[in-house]
Amino acid sequence: MAIQRITDTSTHSEDADEQVIEVTLRPKDFSEYVGQDRLKKNLKLAIDAAKKRNEPIDHILLYGPPGLGKTTMASVIATEMGTNIRITAGPAIERAGDLASILTNLNDGDILFIDEIHRLGHAVEEVLYSAMEDFKLDIMIGKGPAARSVRLDLPKFTVIGATTRTGALSAPLRDRFGLIHRLEFYTPDEITRIISRAARILDSQIDPGAAEMLSTRARLTPRIANRLLKRVRDYADVNGDGMIDEPTTRAALALLEIDELGLDPGDRNLIVSIIDNYGSHPVGLNTIAALTGDEATTIEDFYEPYLLQIGFIERTPRGRRVTPKGYAHVGKTIDDIGQTLI
Repeated sequence: MAIQRITDTSTHSEDADEQVIEVTLRPKDFSEYVGQDRLKKNLKLAIDAAKKRNEPIDHILLYGPPGLGKTTMASVIATEMGTNIRITAGPAIERAGDLASILTNLNDGDILFIDEIHRLGHAVEEVLYSAMEDFKLDIMIGKGPAARSVRLDLPKFTVIGATTRTGALSAPLRDRFGLIHRLEFYTPDEITRIISRAARILDSQIDPGAAEMLSTRARLTPRIANRLLKRVRDYADVNGDGMIDEPTTRAALALLEIDELGLDPGDRNLIVSIIDNYGSHPVGLNTIAALTGDEATTIEDFYEPYLLQIGFIERTPRGRRVTPKGYAHVGKTIDDIGQTLI
């Protein structure tokens, strides 16, 4: 299966070798894809029905926190459908002409994967509506009084959109997706299986205990699990014989300052900043961003989902605040700052 990438959507500053490794770690089909069982069950049904009718699968919207496998799932769907996938990102499609160029180069049954689809411009969305619904493309030729509209026929294709912010998606665009699914956080057991599989692909030996330890530090996210595995493998190669055992894993994680729940210095700094400055009182997202020096979208998309998942912070109508569990994890008590919970 040849996968043509129109735009590289990676935002990581990894070198070429690291990016090659990342691709090889991605599962190719449902049999290799660990976790997301409910999603896979629904997608298998839709794929089998589409193949039986000899039609493209309906347009699909995948949403959820980053790192859970939206891009990977799109590639798996393409493999299961036996078709090609072309990958781009919302910010890369700046003008309607950019989208028209992509759509006219698709073939029947092709899948167009649009990452960060919520960041498409309004003019681009308007073109995408008729393309998704009627497989027609309306373009303007010429300018001024001589301008005329031309409608082109498009191949029967499928759009798979991925977003971390479903609420930022316009209602007309969202309504054009026949299948809308959320990717959930993985269980520790599933993360352990993902780590063990990745270690085999990387030709590294890992103890079951080490894999289980890494799974508790991976924030229930495959991307983070694979990243931690690579860093522990580096440590084992430099400071040992390459075997990833529990002592080596523990030492590597201590060097990375990843605690037993997977929180890094950035997570702990966020919690401590809220406590030291506002105690148990709610605080707004933009204020937290100013305190930590991070972008508000980074806090909302990267830090917050996991901290909410493990119950260290909570959202209230007046803002975010740290829970008693969050206080305990960073070694603080409510009395330390002279505050009482509301």
